[in-house]
Amino acid sequence: MELVFLGTGAGVPSKSRNVSAIALKLLQEQNSIWLFDCGEATQHQILHTSIKPRKINNIFITHMHGDHIFGLPGLLSSRSFQGGDSLLNIYGPAGLKEFIETSLRTSGTHLTYPLSIHEVEKGQCFTKGNFTIEVEELEHGVPSFGYRITEKDKPGELLVDKLKEKGIMPGPIYQQIKENETVETEEGELLSRKEFIGEDKKGRVVTIFGDTRLPEKYREFAKNSDVLVHEATFEHGKEEMARQYYHSTTKQAAMLAKESNSKKLVITHISSRYQTEDDFRLLEEARNIFPATEMATDLFQVNIEAL
Repeated sequence: MELVFLGTGAGVPSKSRNVSAIALKLLQEQNSIWLFDCGEATQHQILHTSIKPRKINNIFITHMHGDHIFGLPGLLSSRSFQGGDSLLNIYGPAGLKEFIETSLRTSGTHLTYPLSIHEVEKGQCFTKGNFTIEVEELEHGVPSFGYRITEKDKPGELLVDKLKEKGIMPGPIYQQIKENETVETEEGELLSRKEFIGEDKKGRVVTIFGDTRLPEKYREFAKNSDVLVHEATFEHGKEEMARQYYHSTTKQAAMLAKESNSKKLVITHISSRYQTEDDFRLLEEARNIFPATEMATDLFQVNIEAL
């Protein structure tokens, strides 16, 4: 499970940052990749990674501003040329279906795979394999959403040493204990599964926010995230500007991470007013409040297995 930040700038591309797009690689878990937003030139950014467009089977759009969607028509078309033939689901706000269908129709684009477009609403919750996705509506100039991805808990490990102490040696009975509440031995003894299985391994939680102001309103939505991805369009001290333009500052993002008990914060969606030499200062503003903060740059990766 890995995040790859394909674009980390806000509004317009700059020499150092492309506009918004994040890939969640679930190759070990589901042999698939999920994409969150698809700003202009996202498919070009993908060329600098090992990501195969045909592996992208779910796209989640946070909102309909151009820096988050203008790369969609090109990516959808290229997926056809690059061997994509499996169903592609796209989720996002109202208007997404019209945007995609109009773009494909007027450009004469014909896809080689089935496409299913879902317009989401606040409070929706749906399941994909071992993952549950929750939707929260944020506070932005247009409808904007956050997505909370929760992995199902994994069963605990078989307590082999405890079984051996009881005189039960490795064999088919080990698998039976894993799969059944009770198992009877050849000697007629009943073994309870819960006695020989360790505690469940907690599933990972990744919460990805779209553009928003007043992030403190969403503490519950971000609660206990292993990784929280949040915009930090402006520096600390520009809170009034952030409020006016429906965005957040470095400090506000860090406060949300702290108050939601998140383990790691990644700030992204950095205004083009800031240059590369400003990155360290902006990062330190967040780290002064929440030390476990990283600033995403284009092609930055976060391995969630390592947390």
